Amino acid sequence: MNPTVGDLEGNSKKILEAAEAAREMAADLVAFPELALPGYPPEDLLLRPRFVDDNLKAIERLAAKIKGITAVVGFVDRDDDIYNAAAVIEEGRIAGIYRKIFLPNYGVFDEKRYFQAGREIPVFLIRGATVGITICEDIWYSDGPANYQSLYGGAEVLLNISASPYQLGKITPKREMLAARSSDNAVFLAYVNIVGGQDELVFDGRSMIFNPQGELLEAGKAFEEDLLLADLELEESFRRRLHDPRRRARKPDEEEKFHDIRRLLISEKKSAEEKPALPEHSWEWPVPPEEIYEALKLGTGDYVRKNGFQKVIVGLSGGIDSALTAAIACDALGNENVKTLFMPSRFTSPQSRTDAEEIARRLKIEMKTLSIDAILAGYLETLRELFAGKAADVAEENLQARIRGNLLMALSNKFGWLVLTTGNKSEMGVGYATLYGDMAGGFAVIRDIPKTMVYEICRFRNSLGEVFPNSVLAKEPSAELRDNQKDSDTLPPYEVLDAILRAYVEKDVSCEEIVSMGFEPETVRRVTELVQKSEYKRRQAPPGIKITPRGFGKDRRLPITCAYREF
Repeated sequence: MNPTVGDLEGNSKKILEAAEAAREMAADLVAFPELALPGYPPEDLLLRPRFVDDNLKAIERLAAKIKGITAVVGFVDRDDDIYNAAAVIEEGRIAGIYRKIFLPNYGVFDEKRYFQAGREIPVFLIRGATVGITICEDIWYSDGPANYQSLYGGAEVLLNISASPYQLGKITPKREMLAARSSDNAVFLAYVNIVGGQDELVFDGRSMIFNPQGELLEAGKAFEEDLLLADLELEESFRRRLHDPRRRARKPDEEEKFHDIRRLLISEKKSAEEKPALPEHSWEWPVPPEEIYEALKLGTGDYVRKNGFQKVIVGLSGGIDSALTAAIACDALGNENVKTLFMPSRFTSPQSRTDAEEIARRLKIEMKTLSIDAILAGYLETLRELFAGKAADVAEENLQARIRGNLLMALSNKFGWLVLTTGNKSEMGVGYATLYGDMAGGFAVIRDIPKTMVYEICRFRNSLGEVFPNSVLAKEPSAELRDNQKDSDTLPPYEVLDAILRAYVEKDVSCEEIVSMGFEPETVRRVTELVQKSEYKRRQAPPGIKITPRGFGKDRRLPITCAYREF
């Protein structure tokens, strides 16, 4: 499901509707993601006692309405502290609770800032089945609670409710890990994930159910809500265990009290033998670059709508970055909700105007044109005495970007349109962007997309229907802030820049190691120095969608004031 952080009423309604749909299919058990009720991640809302209490009242109201099916719902539990927890709801009441044991505190996760770790490892007897429930990070540990629930608690089914954000390349190791947990423990394993956008995070769904051999039985759709139904023949787990001597060898002495598992009876009623036929269900997960495009589309649409906007505006320059941003916005929100503004100056090439007009025509979006020359002349006249004796340089160039940012923000204020910025990860990495200029806006759609990947995504989008003219894909990138300007005047070729940034930013490879990979020492020195010097800019940039293993923002936290240098 796609929850909204803080929308206790709306999330409760989604949960109730899905529980009813599952009950109508005669399901015994329905599961919802981690913190499905308050939304994930609630961040410092968790430090507000009123929010925690409202969440507790909401879970009680929700539980009273769920009958005829057992439901597992993620919520915030409270005792002497607060816990990331799963409520097991049965016939209008909370019949059991599991509290998350392993709290992630890396990357985008800060759970130790908020939660106390759980200490109990229960199993739940539900309609004749023994079920072990865990939450997200718990399942990543081979010797974690799921192992105890299976080995010492006799769990036949392991259920993991999760809020696992999308990251390029993450789904394969995740699937392999889940398959290993089900096979090693000789259990059915059901994993249910959040889907949707929350600030800079995107959750891809892709829930999965595995049999005791570690084979994928069924999977949920990617980047959209889905009710995933499956019938589990529990005898299959018992047969698998009879043929797996590893479990017998690992059983400790009965006197080892640490492994005593509480068994909580939720429902004595056995599962009905006769069940309606399962509806046909199809899923086919996208692969990059389609997968990336779907993540960008979902993250953009949810950020705009969940924050109360209907329409967005993009500064369309005729370049590839603004074109891709506009295309994503159209696919996420509908082209009727996307406005564009072309803001030429004396340095804007005729080809850029032609390209911008053609992109707008192909996307069927409205494009208005406002020349910035007169405004720039006024700025320069105002600054003439103060600039006297100084040659024109980046200050005059940045004035143009800031004028454009002002115009976009004026339209945003007047009409309530959210400004989408168009900078990519390569530019943001080295600060090749103007603060209060092209960085001005409310959401940075492609902030975590390297320039070389921008081209890949554009070619994919063209395969669905040609949006980007060959002239846009082929021309050399330029900010067009002075005569005959090219990005390559200031930056290394993007193939080189992106490779260095990938090593330095995403993998924390040292400068010496990057040089040993075949890059020129001076280029490495210049790029890494620009990354460090630009931290203050990135702190003031709008949020954007995390795609890569380490994006700028909450995923990467470095001091602005920093004297350390590797070179």
